[in-house]
Amino acid sequence: MGAIGAGLATLVVMCILRPRTQSEWIVGVISTVVASISGGAAVIQHYELHHWANNPVGLVAMLGLAFACGLPGWAVVRWAFNFFDKRRKADIAEVVGEIQNLARGK
Repeated sequence: MGAIGAGLATLVVMCILRPRTQSEWIVGVISTVVASISGGAAVIQHYELHHWANNPVGLVAMLGLAFACGLPGWAVVRWAFNFFDKRRKADIAEVVGEIQNLARGK
């Protein structure tokens, strides 16, 4: 069930925000699928929703959770690509320093 939700989430987000490059497309697919499956599983585990698997409506609800958890995976990939594209000519120390400053709120 999680794989169906993962696939649907990937299709939706890639239709909304099309990948600009092949590498962005590949990383986006992988990230969305992983976020969908692992995020959905984490939500089900955390809230102890395993009993949903006992009937068809519960399985559909699990599919919806997996779908919803995949959407942020694509957003994170887009943000990361935009962040690193703007800093393409910077060396690693500059990028790490900037990330640290962002984390500190500077």
